[in-house]
Amino acid sequence: MEKRYNLWSFYLIIVCLGLAAYSLYSNIENAWLIAPPNYILLLVSVIVFILGIKGFKDKRNWQVQTRSWLTVILSFLLSIVLILAILLSLFASSLEANEHIETVHSPDGNYTIDFYRFDAGAAGSFGVRGELDGPLWVKKRIYYQKRVEQIEVEWENNTTILINNHILNLKDGDTYGY
Repeated sequence: MEKRYNLWSFYLIIVCLGLAAYSLYSNIENAWLIAPPNYILLLVSVIVFILGIKGFKDKRNWQVQTRSWLTVILSFLLSIVLILAILLSLFASSLEANEHIETVHSPDGNYTIDFYRFDAGAAGSFGVRGELDGPLWVKKRIYYQKRVEQIEVEWENNTTILINNHILNLKDGDTYGY
């Protein structure tokens, strides 16, 4: 039984590290955010830590023991990083006021975009951002404009949208304002 704890915890931490790295990349590059929220990754990382500790009972050879140590260390470090990321996002969201402006749907209903007004107060700027919805928690920021409070949205066709005089072709993956 300990053999499975050791192996599965190692595989889970590799997947969790990959998802956390992709989450960071997608936030920097405004790509599709397909990774689950940070609190889900934190939960998986804590479970991996527990499974990694249970995996120490498997003492077949030095590779198995090294894998257990690697799993426990990586899951512990990832948990700390995720806790800091969650605290930072909570702190930043308390400083930055986010207000949902509107949700628009394409004429054929295939695309849904949520628009938010943001205001960081004295700590930063204000403006509007638009996020294209995908399945589950998947989102992609497609529009970001500072020092604007209102938006004007008009669909040209099923895949092309005009936002504050900026044309975006969603089929081609166009974005604005980065």
